[in-house]
Amino acid sequence: MTTDTVTPVRTALISCFDKTGVPELATALAARDVRIVSTGSTAAAIRDAGVEVVEVADLTGFPECLGGRVKTLHPRVHAGILADRSDADHVAQLAELGVDPIDLVVVNLYPFERTVASGAVDADVVEMIDVGGPTMLRAAAKNHGSVGVVVDPVDHARVLADLAAHGGLTTALRQDLAATAFRHTATYDAAIATWFAQRDDADGAADAGAAAPAVPPAFLGLALERGATLRYGENPHQAAALYRLPGARRGVAGARQLGGKELSFNNLLDTHAAWSLVAEFDEPAVVIIKHTNPSGVALAPTLLEAYRGALAGDPVSAFGGIVALNRPVDGATARAITEIFTEVVVAPGYDAEAREVLAAKTNLRVLEHSDAARPGPEWQVRSIDGGLLVQTTDAAAEPWHEWRTVSARPLDAALEADLRLAWLVAKHASSNAIVAARDRSIVGVGAGQMSRVDSVRLAVERAGGRQQGAVAASDAFFPFRDAVDALAAAGIVAIVQPGGSVRDDEVIAAADEHGIAMVLTGRRHFRH
Repeated sequence: MTTDTVTPVRTALISCFDKTGVPELATALAARDVRIVSTGSTAAAIRDAGVEVVEVADLTGFPECLGGRVKTLHPRVHAGILADRSDADHVAQLAELGVDPIDLVVVNLYPFERTVASGAVDADVVEMIDVGGPTMLRAAAKNHGSVGVVVDPVDHARVLADLAAHGGLTTALRQDLAATAFRHTATYDAAIATWFAQRDDADGAADAGAAAPAVPPAFLGLALERGATLRYGENPHQAAALYRLPGARRGVAGARQLGGKELSFNNLLDTHAAWSLVAEFDEPAVVIIKHTNPSGVALAPTLLEAYRGALAGDPVSAFGGIVALNRPVDGATARAITEIFTEVVVAPGYDAEAREVLAAKTNLRVLEHSDAARPGPEWQVRSIDGGLLVQTTDAAAEPWHEWRTVSARPLDAALEADLRLAWLVAKHASSNAIVAARDRSIVGVGAGQMSRVDSVRLAVERAGGRQQGAVAASDAFFPFRDAVDALAAAGIVAIVQPGGSVRDDEVIAAADEHGIAMVLTGRRHFRH
């Protein structure tokens, strides 16, 4: 058990790239007779606030050099931070060397990740690799028995509260601040190592005379912050939590909950699936998801029409589903959504009437997703026993111009529009997937089956006769003509599929035999 102690703060070293709250913190510390040591622009900001500052160069007797690369890397700084105040030998050595202890280190680091994201050239990115900052943070965090360390401005208030209440920093606070500092430096180092690995892969591809491939790097640093502890996982006997990438604001993990019950593990999975699909469309669209699979999808001039079309796709499965919309929700659409039990609604925004209508359903989880843009290619990670599988997300824009009509029957504009809709939905349904669409709405989905013929059967059953004159999409090629025969018997008039089977000729001949239009995309969309 750690003994609870309170350590005094007589000297604080403050050196921050992000100076949020720094002048206020320095002013409050100075009011408690704390000596402030600082560097460069941080010292200037503190001095501008009317607080006396000791420059690090005056403390060390060594000037800042190499364009600012060397400021705090000096024994008078690090001995002052690392000396264990409970160790008599350490205290004696400080006195012998004439080094003053440093009791509080307030440091944040150069914005490496922000610089990378800005598209800066390599030389500018390298200059944002902080050396002195992480060294001070690690030193202070290691010596948290004697020193407080602050990396996040949100913790300024906690430090001042401890000083006011106890006259120093408590063990509990110092330990918590040390853990935060180590998490921060680990995240920082992981970002740097990942950037180098990705850059090396790109350089290797360029040397080979090819475009840089989107291949997983030799090192992939995953630094995650727990955003929420969930009630349980997929089942009540499983523990679960939501982890976010540091600073992440995009994606479902960054969505803002406006109302309703706590989100569950399954809610989050389904909402991710719903948003990923609805973000595919540029015109007003509504997606209804059940167990990560689309049960209804529709495009229309208004959200209300699109919602009614999506609901008609499978009104039974929509009960207890997730509704995603790619436009701000109006009152009429909100009222329509609340007519049946819905778990989650996610949209880019809601007007005042919609908010009032949805708030009346206290169990309905309402999410506002600020990033309405289609997700870019990022790394997708899934766990297996003993490791992780990593791939880029299946988010690249569809090369519509590469579609080839291979049947005797040509396509008209209406058929092609429905085929495009069915194709995008099939991309988001579990394999094997067959999706039937008509008049810009999904009328039947068969997904997650071991046999493609079984997926056809399920899609036709869901359609309940509406597949007559509809089109169908298959997420992968047809290995045999049997699924095409089944679709034709059900009244399907056009099919889109990747092609690539050794029996493509046989499959195309079956389409011609039935008078069905067939398009090959050359791209597969498995989803396991």
